[in-house]
Amino acid sequence: MKKMELSRTDALAVERTRLANERTFLAYFRSAIVFLSSGFAIIKIDALRDITDIGYFLLVIAPLLFLVGLLRFFYVKRQVKKYYYIEE
Repeated sequence: MKKMELSRTDALAVERTRLANERTFLAYFRSAIVFLSSGFAIIKIDALRDITDIGYFLLVIAPLLFLVGLLRFFYVKRQVKKYYYIEE
């Protein structure tokens, strides 16, 4: 595939897309960490014994949320590379 010569505006748009993709992944990661820590806290605190089911639910959701974010990150990264053939 022949490398496209991008205008400065297009190159900057691609770079903004890459940075937005990274920010979105970090938001998924941050949310997964919050779910994980909240789940552990709910399970460990004796005063919250009534809602331990929610704690276990959060512990199950956290890795799934991280996995969705990771898969989305690599999908968008691959699509940007595919359409713009950009060297990293």
